Amino acid sequence: MGERLACEYLGRAGYTLHERNWRCLGGEIDIIAERNDQLMMIEVKTRRSQSFGSGEDSVTARKLANLERCAMAYLEAHAMLERSWQVDVIAVDLSPRGELLRLSHLQDVLQR
Repeated sequence: MGERLACEYLGRAGYTLHERNWRCLGGEIDIIAERNDQLMMIEVKTRRSQSFGSGEDSVTARKLANLERCAMAYLEAHAMLERSWQVDVIAVDLSPRGELLRLSHLQDVLQR
């Protein structure tokens, strides 16, 4: 549900969606999109409760390192090593009934 809502948001914001759930050894990139010649590797974190913190809180240094490894694997697999890219996080908060409460888009979270 969160990934679908994130894709709808990205489409409305002018992003071109390329792939969903791209897998590599040791991980996955939820959404790969592009806007203004910038490739985005997007992690989506969906929460139905704040019991374990927000979606943003769940993106640890370990998760970021894994996302960077997967992004590099994607670029290599598609002969795009020279492309401009970044890793974004979209946090989606849903009510217990599945209604959208909040969607937050954190851009360029690696700050490389």
